[in-house]
Amino acid sequence: MSAKIPNVSQLSSRVIRVLGMNPGPMTLQGTNTYILGTGSRRLLLDTGEPDHMEYIENLKQVLNKESISLEHIVLSHWHNDHVGGLKDIFEHINPDSATIWKFKGTEKDEAQATDFVPENKTVQTLTDGQLLKVEGATLRVIHTPGHTTDHIVLKLEEENVVFSGDTILGEGTTVFSDLISYIESLRRIRSLKPDIIYPAHGPVVEEPIKTIDYYIKHREEREQSILKILEQFKGEPKSVEDIVRQMYSDNMKYVFQAAVYVTRKHLDKLLTEGKAIRDEDKNWSIKSVSKL
Repeated sequence: MSAKIPNVSQLSSRVIRVLGMNPGPMTLQGTNTYILGTGSRRLLLDTGEPDHMEYIENLKQVLNKESISLEHIVLSHWHNDHVGGLKDIFEHINPDSATIWKFKGTEKDEAQATDFVPENKTVQTLTDGQLLKVEGATLRVIHTPGHTTDHIVLKLEEENVVFSGDTILGEGTTVFSDLISYIESLRRIRSLKPDIIYPAHGPVVEEPIKTIDYYIKHREEREQSILKILEQFKGEPKSVEDIVRQMYSDNMKYVFQAAVYVTRKHLDKLLTEGKAIRDEDKNWSIKSVSKL
């Protein structure tokens, strides 16, 4: 476990981190939200979960102490621990003139992102490559699907740092809805060559390239393990659960379903790439390569 993250941290002259006060198995110590800029009107990235009043009070105290208000509120993606605090912010802090921004995902994702927008407010649609500017901070929007279809990261141009949302965490690895897109997004972030990554969960990532390379290698190794198992049981299709049990010999009681979810996403990727076959019973086997 990493060192305790303070409720409020001044990470640079342009970056203040305010912890969402919502610890959990998926959120780690909580959602990191960020206040960006140096002037009196700043940008807030993500809003934490609903009904976490300790976070709202901490955010309010920072805004009052710094004599600042919010010009933009950017949502990295639709998950509740990132959009859920939006109504509370408008109710208790009342940033009426703030513009709310989010990238538009697929219809399926957008259908799940309901009831987070305050009454009489609208969400403006982000575009890939868009620049958002406040005094002291120029933020480039980069669409990074994979975790979700609407996921974006922000690059702070003045400091060459990236706010990675849930694509890269401060510790451990993350989950994804589409592995092919996710790997492409990791490579896109790597191509930015950031000096620092500020994640949505966990501590600051001090070695971004090393961390991204580990993420990609970890997925490649997992894929090879799955292919090895399918090859071992060639001609005998296996369920996702069977494959997971073959991969892990230790006690999987508490993480079994998560491992099943991730393995299924790997298998979907292999199916798309023509390396695996799924039968009508949803069992999996390796695809044989014809020898001419």
